[in-house]
Amino acid sequence: MLLSGYTREIFRPECNPSFTSLHCIAHLREDVSEALPYLNAVLGGTQYFVDPPAVMFHHQGKIIRVGAREIAINALKDEEEADRILEWMKNEINQAWKDREGITPCYAGRAKPKLLEILRLLPRTNCGKCGRPTCMAFAALVVEGGRGQEHCPELIEENRLKLSDYLGRFVFD
Repeated sequence: MLLSGYTREIFRPECNPSFTSLHCIAHLREDVSEALPYLNAVLGGTQYFVDPPAVMFHHQGKIIRVGAREIAINALKDEEEADRILEWMKNEINQAWKDREGITPCYAGRAKPKLLEILRLLPRTNCGKCGRPTCMAFAALVVEGGRGQEHCPELIEENRLKLSDYLGRFVFD
């Protein structure tokens, strides 16, 4: 076992104390930096950082950042949710480390669609029928997986198919 435990802090964001969600930082007892490329390979991190080593995940609407000596999680509803996610991450770190001989380490984040490639296929009329004020704002949601080609009523069929094909190359949470 690589990671034996942690201590955690739960807090509300200082930038906006009226937020109802909580944040959590777990201070790890051990340095898990050597396990991060294996964890990234297993869970498919959205971003990987080499120096200092860290991997970022999007999981059930939360952003989870695992560094050498800490795990940070945002948008938590309560302390119990923080504990569940921390235990899950601890188990995933330990399992990835245990199985490392059979895992090809990954030092890159998961590829994301390019905003300009999406925008190029949109009608660029800024009609607002998708619920967004501009095609650029709509494209930004598509990049994050929050919208798809079916949410643009003005998209011509040829571009709808091209956008569907393009987005099919990516994995969204």
